[in-house]
Amino acid sequence: MKAFVKELLRYERHRPPDLEGGVLGVTKAYYGCVEAQGRGTLHCHMMVWVEGGLNPKELEERLKDANDSSFGKRLVNFLDDTIWNFVPSDLRHFRQLDIRRLAMKNQYHTHSATCYKYCGDGPRQCRFDLDEANVIPESKIDVETGELTLRILNGLVNNYNPTILEAMRCNMDIQYIGSGEEAKAIIYYITDYITKSPLKAHVAYASLELAIKKLSASDDEASRDTLETTRRILQRTSFSILSNQELSAQQVASYLMDYGDHFTSHRFANVYWPSFERYVDRVYKLPVNVDEHAEGEQPSEEEFTLTNDEPILDDITSPPIEQPIDGLNDDEDINEFDEDEIRIGVHDDNIIELSNQLADYLYRGSSLDEMCLWEFVATTTKVSKTRRSNIDTSLITGDVKRYRSYGCILSMLGKN
Repeated sequence: MKAFVKELLRYERHRPPDLEGGVLGVTKAYYGCVEAQGRGTLHCHMMVWVEGGLNPKELEERLKDANDSSFGKRLVNFLDDTIWNFVPSDLRHFRQLDIRRLAMKNQYHTHSATCYKYCGDGPRQCRFDLDEANVIPESKIDVETGELTLRILNGLVNNYNPTILEAMRCNMDIQYIGSGEEAKAIIYYITDYITKSPLKAHVAYASLELAIKKLSASDDEASRDTLETTRRILQRTSFSILSNQELSAQQVASYLMDYGDHFTSHRFANVYWPSFERYVDRVYKLPVNVDEHAEGEQPSEEEFTLTNDEPILDDITSPPIEQPIDGLNDDEDINEFDEDEIRIGVHDDNIIELSNQLADYLYRGSSLDEMCLWEFVATTTKVSKTRRSNIDTSLITGDVKRYRSYGCILSMLGKN
């Protein structure tokens, strides 16, 4: 996969983008997840962002623009050249012959019982939406709706890119996230796919059964208490689930060889939200406690009206660090802020310093005062300020002595 990213996508993280581009264009970003099939073989699902690509809404507007018809033609030519769904018939060149063999072996679909396992007594329709009657002679654009429909020259051939197929020599399916209903369907599929549980139902039920049996075998007083029994069932079930995950031999070998289970061009930025929420609730208190109202009773509009003396969040340009923050410096309250995520860093002088995301944002330095939380997390990288560092110190911010060992580097792309 690393060779695929480097040689075919022409992307290297710490180098400027290759302006000549890879097989799909100039790659801007990618994210791939490795998964095991039912029989254990590994495969990768990957999304690739190319430079100049538009989101579905922007693309729809461009395709509906009557004054920019050449854009649609260029896009269709690019996609027809990049995505194939037919078997080459011109065999005068060796490359065409090789692609034909690979397409027939890896891309051509043959129906089996698996295709119809969800049909029941209804009409038999391939669940992969592959049928020889499913043919669209040419790609077309509906200028009224801005919807792009790509051609399908052979309804039994999965989409593929000829260069990738030649290089990887395995089955593939490539889709373009365009506009209209097709784009919505692909986005829905991706969302549904990445949020599905990797835990098989039979494993979960087996774990639950094992937990109940173990709990029934114990005859202590605590096990007879309903609440305690429920807690123990949940606890033992979770332990059983964690210890009974199904992994194929290929997955185990991949983890042992440290091949990784995902490939990404960017760093995913985590936001530990509860600490920020508690901070806002504590510093900028609302004048009403909703919990004081009886169940089902709604507080009146007057109770939610802020007076001129009370802070309005929208008018606050920066955290009031100059003022005392309700015991922020007390050890007890610091622990309350830090209980979600605590990161420990060791200073050169063997001093262990406390560091968390809330403190990083509060003490981010004057040059980043205008930066909102989302932008701060997405576009900065936290680094250790050491004497041996090659980092340009003019880019480092951090004004509070307590956090003197760390600084933030602003990255335009929010990358590592």
